[in-house]
Amino acid sequence: MTDGSAFPAISDYAFLSDCHSLALVARDGSIEWAVFHRFDGRPVFARILDRDLGGFFRVAPTGPEMEIERRYLPGTNVLETTFTTPSGVVTLTDFMPVEPDPDEIGKAHRLGARHSLIRIVRGVSGSVEVGLTFRPRFEYGLTTPFITELADDLVVAAGSADALLLESEIGPLPKDGRGGVDARSTVAAGDERVMAITWSTPAGLETSRIGHEEAVAELDSTVRFWQRWSEHTRYEGPYRQAVERSALALKGLTDGRTGAVIAAATTSLPEAIGGGRNWDYRYTWVRDTTTMLTSLIRLGHDYECRRFSQWIRTTTAGRAAEIQIMYGIGGERILTETELSHLSGYRDSGPVRIGNGAWDQTQHDTYGWLLASTWFNTAHGGAFGQHADPHYERFLNEIVELAIDEFDVVDEGIWEVRGGARHFLFSKLLMWLAVDLGIRLVGEHDGPEAVPTHWQPARDSMRHRIETEGFDQDRGVFTQAFGSKALDAAALQIPNIGFLPADDPRVLATIEAIDEELGHNGHIYRYRSDDGLEGDEGTFVFCTLWMVNALARSGQVERARERFEMVLSHANDLGLLAEEIDARTGEQLGNFPQAFSHVGIISAALAIDAAEKHEDGWIPGALSAR
Repeated sequence: MTDGSAFPAISDYAFLSDCHSLALVARDGSIEWAVFHRFDGRPVFARILDRDLGGFFRVAPTGPEMEIERRYLPGTNVLETTFTTPSGVVTLTDFMPVEPDPDEIGKAHRLGARHSLIRIVRGVSGSVEVGLTFRPRFEYGLTTPFITELADDLVVAAGSADALLLESEIGPLPKDGRGGVDARSTVAAGDERVMAITWSTPAGLETSRIGHEEAVAELDSTVRFWQRWSEHTRYEGPYRQAVERSALALKGLTDGRTGAVIAAATTSLPEAIGGGRNWDYRYTWVRDTTTMLTSLIRLGHDYECRRFSQWIRTTTAGRAAEIQIMYGIGGERILTETELSHLSGYRDSGPVRIGNGAWDQTQHDTYGWLLASTWFNTAHGGAFGQHADPHYERFLNEIVELAIDEFDVVDEGIWEVRGGARHFLFSKLLMWLAVDLGIRLVGEHDGPEAVPTHWQPARDSMRHRIETEGFDQDRGVFTQAFGSKALDAAALQIPNIGFLPADDPRVLATIEAIDEELGHNGHIYRYRSDDGLEGDEGTFVFCTLWMVNALARSGQVERARERFEMVLSHANDLGLLAEEIDARTGEQLGNFPQAFSHVGIISAALAIDAAEKHEDGWIPGALSAR
């Protein structure tokens, strides 16, 4: 069985998760990225970042001729790959075990009791020789593990701070002399062979097997967990399949223990092949998480929103002045950025980075997202004021005060530019939103007299400043920053947050200008101005879907639908999307799967549905639109 040396396309991968560990599986049955225990942890396979050093775990037919089809089992994150060869057909089922909680939909029972990935090969027809190549590499490829054979079908790979126990009914498992094992076996129709890897620290290693019967039972339990959750997805429109897959991707990016949500499953997949815009997205941005969870709550999934609310309270310690834009999954603040020069990077697109240097940036839009999260929570039955935590109400009031006090302070903006702080329009819009929603939350739940008297004048002043200093009178469009002539796709959010109606002439002009100047083959770039970074990037999927939202809200429903279906056509065969798309080739770029992209799918589908029903589409600040 040959491994091959070429990098698969980013879109070639499938995504597995158990809500605390995750993996990416290539189309040919090779697991080429896997982290256990924490989404941002050390990978045990990282071949997606270096074909020689990264490590992988492949299970597939040994012959060169095969046709491959794959799918997720309906309503799950359980992957099934079908290999059709000249001699027969086999299926490979891949999953990370998770058990449904008997009382709370979306909560994993006994989460973290075991960190495992199970692979089950089943013979469908004929007979097929199936090969196994297990070649882990620890600490981002720095450690070639030592292999210990415990039995013909059981080995341990250990080194650095990691250990993997591999058990396999495809065997025996002789060492290959390169820190791994190879095996092969013939699978006939009706046969079922189980393979499982279990992670632990070397000191905590237990050599107990999962076993065949338990593995099959774990599959049934995992399917029940995902299907039970999916059944509560409240959307029955024409894009049900895309919405459900996006919701499952977001759920899979949510840490079940803390409630934190990561922006993407990977680090350093490039925004342009050969470029250096490669970032680690395995962390929790307050902005990203709020948009993700508001999408899920609109679909009927409120458990995740409640968990995040608890996480943000404890992570920030209720101190608004100390809030960061992003955190580690456990609430860690210091996320120092480091380059791993020993790895080549995806298609030689270095550097590979871990950590993210944006952790200590100032981004004022965070204030608006926090208030939007609370607004959505209360709109869906959550408590506020005297019925909730009074300390959290005080925290939110302090956030509003910060939005007012810092309105004249520059920041790095939503796109985390590294070319200097500015008065970015989007930051100002979200600071306005923080005050607007603060007035509404306090007024509706504690009475109008409880609203601080200076909040409404501050909100009105913010509106005036945005409409004058963030607007190009000559062109009649909103710009990237106060006093700037450049455009930014973030201005498409003006109607989405309810700052102005979508049919306002200024909004319509901005939509058309962005489509003309930032668009390419229907896709939208974030901006085209200097950001202090070298290299190019692809079009941003979320920005293209913002355009869909804006078109739908402005009554251009058919145009919105065409643009939306164009984006869906670029998803892979499993419905997954990366961060960006090369508008010339259609190739997916950037980290994968990207939460923002799947948030955009949900939001755009709901916007089209709302526009067709002549509803406002649950806009956070819709009541304040003039």
